[in-house]
Amino acid sequence: MTTQTMIREIAAALLLAGLIFAPGVAAFAQAPEAPPNPLLNLPKVIQATPGCLGVETAMTQSGKMVIFAWFENKKAALAWYYSQTHQALMKMMGGGPSRPRGPMADVPDDGRPIMAIASVMLSRPQDGIPQTGLPPVSQIAIELYAPLPGGLAAGGRFAPAAVDVPGLLISSSTTAPGSK
Repeated sequence: MTTQTMIREIAAALLLAGLIFAPGVAAFAQAPEAPPNPLLNLPKVIQATPGCLGVETAMTQSGKMVIFAWFENKKAALAWYYSQTHQALMKMMGGGPSRPRGPMADVPDDGRPIMAIASVMLSRPQDGIPQTGLPPVSQIAIELYAPLPGGLAAGGRFAPAAVDVPGLLISSSTTAPGSK
């Protein structure tokens, strides 16, 4: 890999990270005449969806930018799916594969919380998904999870407190269990 290629890839990674994780900086840098970019305030927009219990963002060691969003149930997750912002993002990415029975057809409507994880990995410009209007991406994934019974939370939790996890042991101590 040449130095120039590496500099371009780092610049692209910083650009997308800025768009997703530093909306204030990206908003300041955006030209006034440019159309609004739906990524600028994405975590806040998701959080504002009725039934959203919380949103967290992260970057993985492999370079994936990740949004974790918890919804109180299937109805709330579908509210985000059908929101104007999500529909615009899907359109920007080319719409994606369609599901004959509709979105989340295989997800039970049992009132349980759902965690959606959206991850994006940047690529070199020539390897990206074409015509998205976004920095080039080599991978985008949206995966759904539901809490399993059990687990331990000592001094805090990753999921918002409103996410009910049956059998979760909660300790307010910041000392690891079994140590003194």
